[in-house]
Amino acid sequence: MTELPLSDRVSAPAVLDLPTGPGALSWRSATVADIPALYALEREVSAADHPHYTTPLEEFEDDFSASFIDTATDTVVAVEPDGTIQGWGLVILSPGQRTLVRTILAGSVRPSARGRGIGRRILSWQIARAEQLLASSDKTLPGWVLAYVQENVADARALFERAGLSIARYFLELRRDLSQPIPELGGELTIERFTPERSVAVHAAVVDAFQDHWASQPMSDEQWESFTARSIARPDLSAVAIIDGEVAGFVLVSVNEEDWEGQGFSSAYIDLVGVPRAFRGRGIAPALLAHTMRAMAAEGLDKAVLDVDSDSPTGALGLYRKVGFVESHRSIAYNREY
Repeated sequence: MTELPLSDRVSAPAVLDLPTGPGALSWRSATVADIPALYALEREVSAADHPHYTTPLEEFEDDFSASFIDTATDTVVAVEPDGTIQGWGLVILSPGQRTLVRTILAGSVRPSARGRGIGRRILSWQIARAEQLLASSDKTLPGWVLAYVQENVADARALFERAGLSIARYFLELRRDLSQPIPELGGELTIERFTPERSVAVHAAVVDAFQDHWASQPMSDEQWESFTARSIARPDLSAVAIIDGEVAGFVLVSVNEEDWEGQGFSSAYIDLVGVPRAFRGRGIAPALLAHTMRAMAAEGLDKAVLDVDSDSPTGALGLYRKVGFVESHRSIAYNREY
């Protein structure tokens, strides 16, 4: 916390021009009509950089319809004369700002178009736009520019570091073979499926459980509704613990079959695991994980997959290892603080 608002601490251009070059490339904002092309571009990027996961089409659709994203000012695309999009960038100012004003950078360059300076131009524009957004805030909270990259993508890491972003955190992808024995845990704990009737209470529990996680800020109602309404969401594989009528823990799951080819196995992804602070220390999280993994195994899925902060203050990494998860990949969070 600082006494000065971000508007007094962040210098940003009053007008942000679009990039220029290289060669015959032109630059403009993205539109809804670009969604299929951006999705196809990301499929190429996934195959080259992270074949173990893909970006669902719905994610682009959600970004382009979100009330807190203005695609006219928060996006940029690099376009060949024939209309081919070679790279794109998005800047998101997250609406939940309890302890942090956080901008997130997303985007990529087509693998065959790399080495031409497109990524450098996109990132420079993104940082300038992020600074504009931070400078528009009168909050006295820390301001961040945040970006994520797979550890193995050396060119993107070098790009971030040359732009003045620093490594802030490592995240681990963990996998659990569902053919291995799954312990019976939980005893008399009441465990239910996630249902629309429980949605508001689970949202509140998520906000409580994640407020001590690094960089986490509360999901707005809009973000929560979008997250829970995704076609890949699997409430039937998700689990909610109930104690005295209150949500005491949750495991929320999705299944994106487009990931399976690159992974080489069928999987379910554990999006969120958490226990509100008042219910911690009772073995709720391992019981919920065991419950939902048994449901995944009964579905015939090969593995459970999740991501975890390697320095999680709640001891989550140790918990996952105890129930059989092992590390498969690492990603890095880069940031710049203001």
